[in-house]
Amino acid sequence: MRIGIIGLGDIARKAYLPVITARNDVKLIFCTRNTAALEQLAATYRISETVTEVGELIGRGIRAAFVHSSTESHAEITKQLLQNGVHVYVDKPIAYTYEESLELTELAEKNGLILMVGFNRRFAPLYVSVKEKSSPNLILMQKNRPHSPDFARRFILDDFIHVVDTLRYLVPGDVRDVNVTSRHQDGKLYHVMLQLGGDGYTAVGIMNRDSGGSEETVEAIGGGRKWSVKDLNTAVELADGGERHYKFNDWDPVLHRRGFHAIIDHFIQTVKEGGQPLQSTRDALETHRICEEIVKELEKNGVSAWG
Repeated sequence: MRIGIIGLGDIARKAYLPVITARNDVKLIFCTRNTAALEQLAATYRISETVTEVGELIGRGIRAAFVHSSTESHAEITKQLLQNGVHVYVDKPIAYTYEESLELTELAEKNGLILMVGFNRRFAPLYVSVKEKSSPNLILMQKNRPHSPDFARRFILDDFIHVVDTLRYLVPGDVRDVNVTSRHQDGKLYHVMLQLGGDGYTAVGIMNRDSGGSEETVEAIGGGRKWSVKDLNTAVELADGGERHYKFNDWDPVLHRRGFHAIIDHFIQTVKEGGQPLQSTRDALETHRICEEIVKELEKNGVSAWG
């Protein structure tokens, strides 16, 4: 199967190329306008076919594409691919606005194509364990970073969207209530707290981008159990007065722990077999809708959307 890789920046180099180039069941074609990066990475990974334009890539007969370009370009590139019969895996978000994301979802549905969003945490082994082995009624998630405040739309759609989607994945039912509080200064967002409510559960997500370091934690409590996951790497389960620790083997790669091996394999297998991904495009779109609601609420409270 011929697959295009569009965009060879930081996320592609760190999370995707090390995994997908190790497969022997696909033929990869690299695509970027950065000719220096194109030549360097093609040589590193022994890729024989490279192009600088998406139109040329489509002309090479690709069946699917991974879109790792800048968020600003996601909508245009994804639309071009879907209009030409190419299945798409796109880094989150689909686009910076809900309206564009909805348009692309409808286009994929109309053309009978897969549009899968890179929510890798749904495939991270420890989060999968929490989902499968617990019955929480209270979920708390934090994803913090050192000093890096930003305008609302970038803060929420480029980063906090992972918190929103992970909470949606872990909660036991549909989201009914959305409440947002925040701290901002000079139009930039420093921290945000989200509370989601539904039948029998509460979920709280926090992101502070004025923190002392980068960290990610999840606590899922209920049903006589408490799960605590740290940085997608270790977990502790409390139940019946006992304590059980979960960790990976020393040789398990970081990209496996963070779900990238599984999500890449799932997309490729889904394209090959003609099925639908575990997270439908409509499900991913609901995460985008909630993010749009958060941005609108932040704007009402004085946070600039773009600056």
